[in-house]
Amino acid sequence: MSIRIGIDVGGTFTHAVAIDNQTYQLVGEIKVPTTHEAKEGVARGIVQSLNLLLEKFKFTPQEVVFIAHSTTQATNAFLEGDLAPVGIVGMGKGLEGKRAKTETKLGDIELSPECILPTYYCFLDTTKINQEKIRKALENLASQGAKVIVAGCAFSVDDPTDELKVMQSAHDLGFPATASHEISQLYGLKIRTRTSAINASILPKMMETANDTLKSVEQAKISAPLMIMRSDGGVMDIPQMKKRPILTLLSGPAAGVAAALMYVKVSDGIFIEVGGTSTDISVIRQGKPILSTAKIGGHRLYLRTLDVRTVGLAGGSMLRVRDKKIIDVGPRSAHIAGLPYAVFAEKEEIDKPEIVYFRPKPNDPSDYLAIRAKNNKMFALTPTGAANILGLVKEEDYARGKEESARLGFAPLAKELGISIEEVAEKILEVGVAKIIKVIEELIKDYKLTKEELTIVGGGGGAAAIVPFAAKALGLPFKIAKNAAVISAIGVGLALVRDSVEKNIVNPSSEDILRIRKEVEEKVLSQGAAAESIEVSLEIEAQRNIVRATATGSIEMRTKDLSKKKTSLEECKSIAAQSLKVELKEVELAGETSSLRVFKAEVESPKFLGLLKEKREKVRVLDSQGVILRQFENAQVFPLSSRDTSSTLKSIFESLTKYGDGGASPPGIFLLFRGRIVDLSGLISPEQIISLALLELKDLLPEEKMMIIAQPSRL
Repeated sequence: MSIRIGIDVGGTFTHAVAIDNQTYQLVGEIKVPTTHEAKEGVARGIVQSLNLLLEKFKFTPQEVVFIAHSTTQATNAFLEGDLAPVGIVGMGKGLEGKRAKTETKLGDIELSPECILPTYYCFLDTTKINQEKIRKALENLASQGAKVIVAGCAFSVDDPTDELKVMQSAHDLGFPATASHEISQLYGLKIRTRTSAINASILPKMMETANDTLKSVEQAKISAPLMIMRSDGGVMDIPQMKKRPILTLLSGPAAGVAAALMYVKVSDGIFIEVGGTSTDISVIRQGKPILSTAKIGGHRLYLRTLDVRTVGLAGGSMLRVRDKKIIDVGPRSAHIAGLPYAVFAEKEEIDKPEIVYFRPKPNDPSDYLAIRAKNNKMFALTPTGAANILGLVKEEDYARGKEESARLGFAPLAKELGISIEEVAEKILEVGVAKIIKVIEELIKDYKLTKEELTIVGGGGGAAAIVPFAAKALGLPFKIAKNAAVISAIGVGLALVRDSVEKNIVNPSSEDILRIRKEVEEKVLSQGAAAESIEVSLEIEAQRNIVRATATGSIEMRTKDLSKKKTSLEECKSIAAQSLKVELKEVELAGETSSLRVFKAEVESPKFLGLLKEKREKVRVLDSQGVILRQFENAQVFPLSSRDTSSTLKSIFESLTKYGDGGASPPGIFLLFRGRIVDLSGLISPEQIISLALLELKDLLPEEKMMIIAQPSRL
């Protein structure tokens, strides 16, 4: 057997899982308390969980083909102010040098009211630069208190020579260092330097953690390279992490989204990961997570992360009660207060319970409620208990507890409020879940999502306590992910190597597009991705002159599981009909490749307050096992052979491009061949699309079946 190991560092527990590399089946899992207070920090818990997993399930080092972990180290460093003071070497010459001096001198950076990052500064004129001047500048910064160095030079994205000189001198003097061109290749020296300074501030702590975990992997004689979860849902190797540790921000939530994509196979949905203290909510659209530009302390950075919205409500949230009314649920949880859940206690333990009001933390309100049993032991009343009372938690769910114990615990509160136990449970979920519903409605509005296409997917140990109630309130279908309690660790174990390149290019040519594609492809190749597994997506932001290429690839090509039964055409058609919400007879097979089937149905939607009706073609793409890989609300399908690609693409592009006050708005183009879906929707000209399409299709035979799906602009 060959296995993939994923380790997720959560706020309370660190989970480690082993996944069969051929079948993606979970074959082992371990959890240990997250070691926030240990000298080695969370690294100790990572090492412990790895060793226990190997020992308990008797996996040999040779069986491990992939190992990765998420980390809270970067996030904790910003929350706790555990940052290294930064020395910034600004550089430039002439008039641009004067501007560079202004843009690289940042002063102290306020990351939060309680967390200030101190920076120290010097400037070097690059017309007179030499190693002696660099060394003196670094020694001066060190004398002021700098522990790490940032090199920021005007136009270093075009010529990084001077930044590299500073980095080399810093390393020679024993300083960790960051060069701004390594953090981003976008122009905008101030933002690039700021991002670099924040990145540099966590370098020492992150390198320490990386070295500890790397040492443990080597001691276990595992030859597979250790990978680290990124904030965009992919993984990177240790050398890349040591350069850009800032990319690990939000790597925990990103792990859950990776699992939603790779394990649950969500194509369009809202992923809700429910822990004991908080809930993370994110969007998946057309098989991709939604990313946004990150901000820390209100400062915009050259960093793209998952758009994750965190809510202070979860399975273990405690109640706040005032004037015989439940006024809030959370943000404090039973975990923070150090209390067990009443729903998980033995009924004998909850003997003659009485209501207790208290402060979980010294500065908290005094209206948090718990119960105290006759033995003087306190228990928390939580949404998990409420969901068990209301029968929302299935037998197999991680959140399944003892309903009788929950009822005994909730009885004093029901008496206090003058309502039934069921009404108390309903009210708790109603008050608490309102926070989640608000965020979901914001996401639907922000990203113009269509409710008809969405499914809510729940992950995390508390998913069953929160997700069914939220989905019902929103009128959306839902499902709880298999192995929900360890879904993030599974996501880490299945994540793909990922990297991206952003450049400022005015009116990018086809050659520019191909060049940036090659650059990002080489980045993931250098981190161990198998060449035949690499997929590249491109996006052009014409207004900001940004070209962005993102590549993903697997460390090892997984051999196809031939034992997995293929789904028949009729079964696939039935799955599509259910998703499209139409009768089976209304579904048509629009085209197929060797591994994909595309179904479509024409539906009518009300328009102008129901006075008119609009016909739209909805499309579903299924794989050979009947999994829906993509959903298109309004699209056209064009079956063809690869020899006709260029002429067909040009014709589609011209016929579906719309024009408005803002100029041309091109259609979204997707290529389907064999088992792949290539997204070309980020490109803006037929020449760019055709160039990339021909590159992607170069290995196809002339008569090989493929399809183009075109999604007209909403302009």
